[in-house]
Amino acid sequence: MNRTPHKAGSIGRQARAWFTKLQNLRTTGGPDAPALSLRDPWPGDPARGARLVMAELEFGGAVLPVHHDVFATAPGATRPLRAHLHGFTWLRDLRALGTDAARARARALVLDFMDTPKPEPIAYVPDVAGARLAAWLGHYDFFAASADDEFRQALMSRLVQDARTLSAALPAEFLDGRALTALKGLTAASIAMPEHAQYLSRATKFLVPELARQFYPDGCHIERSPGAHLLALQDLTEIRALMQAGGKTPPPELLTTIEHAAAAMRALRHGDGGLALFNGSKEEVANLVDLVLAQAGRARGTLSHLKSSGLFRLAAGKSVLFVDAGAPAAPGLDRFAHAGTLGFEFSFGKDRLIVSCGAAPALAGDWATALRGSAAHSTLIIADTSSSDITETGLGRRPVNVNVSRQDVGDIAWIEANHDGWAQVFGAIHHRRLSLSENGEELQGEDAIEAQTPQPFNIRFHLHPNVTASLAQDEETVLLRTPSGLGFRLKAEGAVPRIEDSVYFGQSEPRRAEQIVLPGHQDGPQHIKWTITKA
Repeated sequence: MNRTPHKAGSIGRQARAWFTKLQNLRTTGGPDAPALSLRDPWPGDPARGARLVMAELEFGGAVLPVHHDVFATAPGATRPLRAHLHGFTWLRDLRALGTDAARARARALVLDFMDTPKPEPIAYVPDVAGARLAAWLGHYDFFAASADDEFRQALMSRLVQDARTLSAALPAEFLDGRALTALKGLTAASIAMPEHAQYLSRATKFLVPELARQFYPDGCHIERSPGAHLLALQDLTEIRALMQAGGKTPPPELLTTIEHAAAAMRALRHGDGGLALFNGSKEEVANLVDLVLAQAGRARGTLSHLKSSGLFRLAAGKSVLFVDAGAPAAPGLDRFAHAGTLGFEFSFGKDRLIVSCGAAPALAGDWATALRGSAAHSTLIIADTSSSDITETGLGRRPVNVNVSRQDVGDIAWIEANHDGWAQVFGAIHHRRLSLSENGEELQGEDAIEAQTPQPFNIRFHLHPNVTASLAQDEETVLLRTPSGLGFRLKAEGAVPRIEDSVYFGQSEPRRAEQIVLPGHQDGPQHIKWTITKA
């Protein structure tokens, strides 16, 4: 009987897992300590560390009470939140706090995990196990070096068992960036425990083809999410650093991918140094992005667009314009995908003006879904129906054809695009044209619906919470004021603007915000022009 590669791979993976369980039952103990001292290179958040000392784990907009058996069961916690708990990357937050209480809390939680007879199954998913291996080894000096012999011996034994289990589980079934995290963890184990050096060749075997699959030719990560791109670049720079620390030569494909991904990373930053908020991203701290780019090494400038991934960047004067003008990530890669096709973000200097609402992937309930809908993005939405159907694991119905062209006329750049996300439900095509003036002080836009039956629609402009909006006396112009004192005007032809409430999840805590809405009526024009001009 012929088997598909997926089924054959699953059967092989199950056989390796069974054999590994036998090995783990037969072998006890491990090395006395890591042969090579590793250090997690990324900064933590001391405020999150303080909350963790008080038995609260905060991540992705959600908070999890850390009770005594939390590793066995975490009622109500979403998958991203449970994965974060079992991945132990929050150890860097306790390290950033740096108190004796933080060190004791770290040690106690690691011990709780090791003493849990049956941790949740998610603890052994390859990316979660890989994150935990890297976190335990990268923070060993912080929480374990000064512990008693019994704790350290138990920790090293568990590291050996988890590395063996992870090796047997490869290749990871996930197609997205989580596969890189799994490979990072196995690489860390092989470098820190040379008696298990064979794991490095296994990790390298899967790494090279994974690099070719995970990144577009323009250097952008295949999930089309600046946040996922940042995490992938962090994993790759760690893998390279681990190999170098162990005296191994990184494969040339890894070095090339890091260089291209770093150039793409620079293209995904606003003027304040943070990230554009497409597809599950948050702003992130600019210093973290700076550090990741410094670890990555010299990149060849900043790309004007990421054509392969469909993320376009126009810059003029002090302005930066981002446009999501590509098809959503494919099934299996769309865990963070939003229905934000043809959405845009606009900043002037360090002030963000027009944004998306952000994301809260670890939050349970309606908010996580609502933030992924078209209405949470600065784009057009027909009849309050998103351009893609939102599902728990990705997208259902979605645009099939997204056409885009960039034109440079003199010193003025145009982005002209359309998509068919509403073709199935309304027989409609959305056309959008955006241009930025030579000095960056005027953004012009046109939105049109092509359909046999006219449709009701809204064009939304979500404002950063630091921006205030008010209607001018003519009630047809919206005045915008930024924190730095700059003023902008938004005017439209064919629609009377409204100012409505909005919400912003682009930072660590949700914030109230406002949005400008240009309403389009079914019996009115299906074409609206608008401008945002610096006052």
